[in-house]
Amino acid sequence: MEHLEGRVSILAALRARQRRFQVILVRHGVHEETVRDVLDVARELGVPTRSADARELDAMAHGATHGGLVAVVSPKPRTTVAQLQEILDLLRSEPPLLLLLEGVDDARNLGFVLRSALALGAHAVMIKKHLWDFDAQDVARASSGAYELLPLVQIDSVEPLRELQKQGLRLIGCLAGAKRTLYDTDLSGGTILAIGGEKRGLSGAVRSICDAFLTIPSRADAPSLSLSHASALVLGEAARQRRAPAMRREGEAPAEPESERRTARQEPRPPVP
Repeated sequence: MEHLEGRVSILAALRARQRRFQVILVRHGVHEETVRDVLDVARELGVPTRSADARELDAMAHGATHGGLVAVVSPKPRTTVAQLQEILDLLRSEPPLLLLLEGVDDARNLGFVLRSALALGAHAVMIKKHLWDFDAQDVARASSGAYELLPLVQIDSVEPLRELQKQGLRLIGCLAGAKRTLYDTDLSGGTILAIGGEKRGLSGAVRSICDAFLTIPSRADAPSLSLSHASALVLGEAARQRRAPAMRREGEAPAEPESERRTARQEPRPPVP
């Protein structure tokens, strides 16, 4: 069994219904209104709760930010490649957006990536199987609930990527030396965004099957971005491009370029006749 700590992670796990809950421990004296939503969902699902003193919770939790809640739960089931395919088959109104991580060195960094991926509309995150060597509790804490809600698929070769390409998804690698920038790349269709590790970058196997490459423009003297920041930038641009057609259909005026807004502010208005 594993321990989940904090209101956000526990509530997300309850709603995802993928884990088996043994018990939720609530600290003596915790303000009931702050955990009311967790207790309500637990009651609906028949999950037992009991009071516990602060020392017991502190001993079970990894950090001091559990907020008075710790749950004893089964490990989250891994999403298989076959289950990922079922998820994609159900998508009708929007093209798939997947994130492939080719290198992760830190559990908290992975948690931050998952948090951004969920917020920015990714349908799943893929990670090389041999890279998974993290304490799931550390990942869950950093992800703020995203670990429970977003499919995380382990792959052990590039074959699943080839199969997705056959279905029309483009595999786009993020590469520091690419000629095309993030903002010049079409990310509105079915896309797999591949981001390499901070130390080694994209593997040769993935590079060899990429349909295109992009780079995140930055200052020449700036250090490289962390995995979580790079992921947030590329997913954010993909989300922006996917929202643009919907904005046009709804009749929203496109944003005026900043250069034109500056010109308009600088030019005097003609006199009123």
